[in-house]
Amino acid sequence: MSTSTRSELRAYAMLALVMLFWSGNAIVGRAVRDDIPPITLAFVRWLGAFLVVVGPAAHHLVADWSTLLRHWKATLFLGLTGVASFNTLFYIGLIDTTATNALLLQAATPALVLMLDAAVFGIHAAAAQIVGVLLSILGVGFVLFPDLGALLGLHFGRGDVFILTAVVVWAVYTSFLRRRPPVHPLSFLTATFATAVVVLLPLAALEWREAAAIDWHRPQILGAFLYVAVLPSVAAYFLFNAAVAAVGAAKAGQSITLMPVFGALLAALLLGEPLLPSHFVGMALILAGIGVSILLGRR
Repeated sequence: MSTSTRSELRAYAMLALVMLFWSGNAIVGRAVRDDIPPITLAFVRWLGAFLVVVGPAAHHLVADWSTLLRHWKATLFLGLTGVASFNTLFYIGLIDTTATNALLLQAATPALVLMLDAAVFGIHAAAAQIVGVLLSILGVGFVLFPDLGALLGLHFGRGDVFILTAVVVWAVYTSFLRRRPPVHPLSFLTATFATAVVVLLPLAALEWREAAAIDWHRPQILGAFLYVAVLPSVAAYFLFNAAVAAVGAAKAGQSITLMPVFGALLAALLLGEPLLPSHFVGMALILAGIGVSILLGRR
């Protein structure tokens, strides 16, 4: 196996782990929607993530500081889109929409990334990528809509608008990651996490009266804060950014279609929801779509 093949497989393994963490983030965000205000959840998440990475990143920040200043526009843009805006919009949307709707809308990410790559950077997707994206989206349909009744029962409302806006923002972040400054990954994470903390602080302050009612002694609340600050934040963003650098925005963006797979499995494991035959058909199509993009794309 060549070095490039091993590197690509390692990137896809990282992306699979990222999607597992982010699927858990969606479940946690939905579970605590009545206990933690959404902007407060996002603020505490990024403050916690910043505190986790700033120590290990300190010496890298010293070395990279001049480069970050030269590329401050790109750093600020990526921090505002992929960190501050996406997650805040997503948590707000989860208050008023179902997990099914959120997963459906996130499945639009790969197609949006392909369109942005073509429109902004002039990078046109190979036929294998397009076929792979279509197969994965078809698989998402099987996972989310096991029968016609589930499709007809789908409703879109205020929460779905926030989720859709978040999906567009995330596609922008994924496509524009190619413009990230040439610094150590920990320096970049720390800078973007700090951007989110500064931006969200005044917005979270508007919720402080409501946030005062949070029962900080409940293990579930502390567990939710700890989870969102570490796994879907520090670990997932580090892995996602590294994977985008390895395989490109379009292929990394397609991995978002794994989230309905992990969402269905987590819902069965944690919530006792049944796994239907259509779920397994959908999972197979999603994996086939990603496989087509990898194998035919390499050829």
